[in-house]
Amino acid sequence: MAANTQTITQTQVKVGYETSKFALGAGIASAAMIGLWATACMASALFSTGLGGTLKALFIVITGN
Repeated sequence: MAANTQTITQTQVKVGYETSKFALGAGIASAAMIGLWATACMASALFSTGLGGTLKALFIVITGN
């Protein structure tokens, strides 16, 4: 019976480890995709309004004025 309990415990530990490993990987991938999207949006804003317009818009967004 002790061997059976040890096997169940090891299996539970492996399942928990694999689940957390997957969740961490999914979170990292999501953060990377969000970062790339934000960079693309910032580049688009720079190309369409120029540096001055982008900085003015950022200032307005941050301060509300």
